[in-house]
Amino acid sequence: MTTLAAVPTRQARSARAAVAALFLTNGAVFFNVVPRYPQIKADLGVSNAILGTAIAAMPIGALLAGLLAGAAIRRLGSARVASYGVVLTTLATLIIPFAPHWLAFAGALFVIGALDSIVDVAQNAHGLRVQRLYGRSILNSLHGVWSIGAVLGGLMGSAAAGLSVPLGLHLTISAVLFSGVALVALRFLLPGAEDAERAPAGDAPPATRSFTKAAVRMLAVLGILAAAGALVEDAGASWGALFLTEDLRAGAATAGLAVVAMQVAMTVGRLAGDRVVDRFGQRTVVRAGGALAAIGMGAALAVPSVPTALAGFALAGLGVATLVPAAMHTADELPGLAPGTGLTIVSWLLRGGFLLSPPLVGLVADQTSLRVGLLSVVLAGVVTVIFGRVLVNRPPAT
Repeated sequence: MTTLAAVPTRQARSARAAVAALFLTNGAVFFNVVPRYPQIKADLGVSNAILGTAIAAMPIGALLAGLLAGAAIRRLGSARVASYGVVLTTLATLIIPFAPHWLAFAGALFVIGALDSIVDVAQNAHGLRVQRLYGRSILNSLHGVWSIGAVLGGLMGSAAAGLSVPLGLHLTISAVLFSGVALVALRFLLPGAEDAERAPAGDAPPATRSFTKAAVRMLAVLGILAAAGALVEDAGASWGALFLTEDLRAGAATAGLAVVAMQVAMTVGRLAGDRVVDRFGQRTVVRAGGALAAIGMGAALAVPSVPTALAGFALAGLGVATLVPAAMHTADELPGLAPGTGLTIVSWLLRGGFLLSPPLVGLVADQTSLRVGLLSVVLAGVVTVIFGRVLVNRPPAT
């Protein structure tokens, strides 16, 4: 058993702050771009359909490149992959202002998605290294910091758009700022091998690590859980405003509160989630959260109104707040796998959920109604309750 300090060392605290800075930059870089979509659409002179096609290049890039993350981490280390990956991502955003055609814009998003998928795995891998030093849960708060970064990036992009700051200048400022943060953070991340803080796996030495049927089954179940979290999160982002507008006749300003309610609740849940997980265990918290998401959204759809819908989206966001971090933690603790492998596969399946969720919900909505389509959130909550029993429930120190 690895001996872990009851009180985090100065190195551990510095590493936690540094990896939190990486989570923040990862959230902020791309969300600087999102508020500029209307200007990009106008500059390229494309339709909504073409813009949507170009935007779809990002998750495609993430899916194609995501499985390379484990190999990159084993070769270069999670610290360097995460930090330099953020820098490369900011440089990729600088292609966007000079894209002469929508295909070039799509190509830039493809590269951004590919880089983001690798950075995402690397920063979570390093966050789990720091978590082992702490001997208690910290990963949920790191995901909460990512959400704060996304809000920060969105506010920067919105302010730049409102002030008519040229897109090239805006994204250059973003690139310089967040690349600087990532490079400074690198100095304080943990040195050494990715396994340095992990308890030794006596029955699976590094030279003989391989996939087993049990590991494959576990990764499949964890991927389903991560995809369920993606489905719930996408429901608020892709369909919340439409549901309030088309089904509940809410105004545009009110309809936009659906995704806000979900994201705020999810952020609060992640920032508070570590203490709750440490007290009750992440298996218990995740399964209870799945029940909360299913009941909350189910009640909102059963008795539809603007207040119940906003409450339903908020409860769904709160319910799945700790789901993805728990799935990643359990995947990273699977015995017999090389560092980063479990995280890479679950992260890849998570992104598959984000890619498949919108068309599946849209198809159901077209055949029936969006109200029926949003029952997918209830289904995701039920799936979380059923499959959440596979999650690691012990504190990271054991």
